[in-house]
Amino acid sequence: MADDVLPILMPNIEGNGDDSSSDSEREREDDENADGHEEEQQQQHPQEDDDDERKKKKKEKDKKKKKDAKRNINFDQSLPASHTYLGDDHEEYSGRTVLDDESFVNLPLLTLPSVVLIPGQTLPLQLFQPQTISMMRHVIQKDRTFGLVTSRYLDTSGPTLANIGTTAEIFSVKEEDEHGIETMRIKAMGRQRFLILETRRQADGITIGKVRILPEWEMPSGLEGAELRCHRLNNIPETTTAMEVAACGGPAGDRQPVARSRKNRYRAADWTWFPSWVYRQYDCDVLMELVKRELYSWNDTLQESIMPTNPSDFSFWVAASLPLDDGLRLHLLSINSAVQRLRCELSIMQKCTIMCCRDCGSQIAEKKDVFSMSVAGPMAAYVNPGGYVHETLTVYQVTGIMHHGRPSTEHSWFPGYAWTVAECRQCRHHLGWKFTPAKKKLKPEKFWGLCRASLLPGLRSDGGDSEETGWMPTM
Repeated sequence: MADDVLPILMPNIEGNGDDSSSDSEREREDDENADGHEEEQQQQHPQEDDDDERKKKKKEKDKKKKKDAKRNINFDQSLPASHTYLGDDHEEYSGRTVLDDESFVNLPLLTLPSVVLIPGQTLPLQLFQPQTISMMRHVIQKDRTFGLVTSRYLDTSGPTLANIGTTAEIFSVKEEDEHGIETMRIKAMGRQRFLILETRRQADGITIGKVRILPEWEMPSGLEGAELRCHRLNNIPETTTAMEVAACGGPAGDRQPVARSRKNRYRAADWTWFPSWVYRQYDCDVLMELVKRELYSWNDTLQESIMPTNPSDFSFWVAASLPLDDGLRLHLLSINSAVQRLRCELSIMQKCTIMCCRDCGSQIAEKKDVFSMSVAGPMAAYVNPGGYVHETLTVYQVTGIMHHGRPSTEHSWFPGYAWTVAECRQCRHHLGWKFTPAKKKLKPEKFWGLCRASLLPGLRSDGGDSEETGWMPTM
């Protein structure tokens, strides 16, 4: 028994039971190991710092490279907006037809699936059906105005017309007769919104709609009732003193000069129940600046010169530039005020972070990948040789996409570029096209055109999770 225990008790038995030497040796060994470990850590930290620094520099370099690639465009961006692929020798029309707000009119209706026309947006058409060509000839002889309505498949019973549409005014036409087949190429401009009250089909197959032209309300300033005459500083010289303000009916006292500034616009809020920030939420100028800031976060290459200055026109231009589904676009069309429309668009842009495949929900692109290949903006409507209209968004890079077929320059919407069909890698759904230069030294070296009808905006909640498909923007 003692022999079995002896090896375990040996350090205490030998050396008169004193284990201080062994403890000191272990302490020295521990100290040496600790010193070595510290030296290793000191050697590792600079390496980790260097790695982090290299990664940071590489990330900044890649970011700068992408930004330079988006800015480095030598392509004539006016070509897509003029739709040169439709040919030359078009008959041009000038002038404009304006229908009275709240008026009731009968309009011939053209139905296009997955196309929601926005006022100010150009609509190219290639028509082959005899009844549609006949309708357009009658429209040209009258006032060159027809109604465009989208159709949606809400159930298995068939397509359903939306109750909101937009008038389109023809400004360019070309008719051709090849081998006995009549074709008509048209360029039209979206003008006014309307609400469909009832429809009827004529004997020739043309749909006529009784519509009400929707008004575009201009909301007065929320402080209009609280503003005194002296607070309208835009009409007061910059050197006006408080004494002169008092002479206009305002409070006297302070003789300091009254400087004209933007924040003075909200001075009247001191005489109301609400603070000034409440009124800023409904100021068109403030809303336009906020929307532009969000647009630049999407596409920092956007030029402010192509943006309309009128709040109503600007709100429609933003609606036409965003990759929204039909439901959100129709929701924007139903709003009768530029202020409320801008607030709605701002809410959407703050929520939208990515673009997904409509069928499987796979991520396709991020909002920072969007850029403009046309002076009309990052998204525009184009028509293919078969007459199908695609509202196409241009992006610098994509993910989860595969390509099918060989590049072709035939009927290219971007002259000098060849297109290749692009499909979703997950579900093989058609998403758009990849464009590569057919000419040397043409930049960008590649980009993608994604169909709006094939995308869904990835609307994120504050927690980062995807929202439900029924989410609607705040008003």
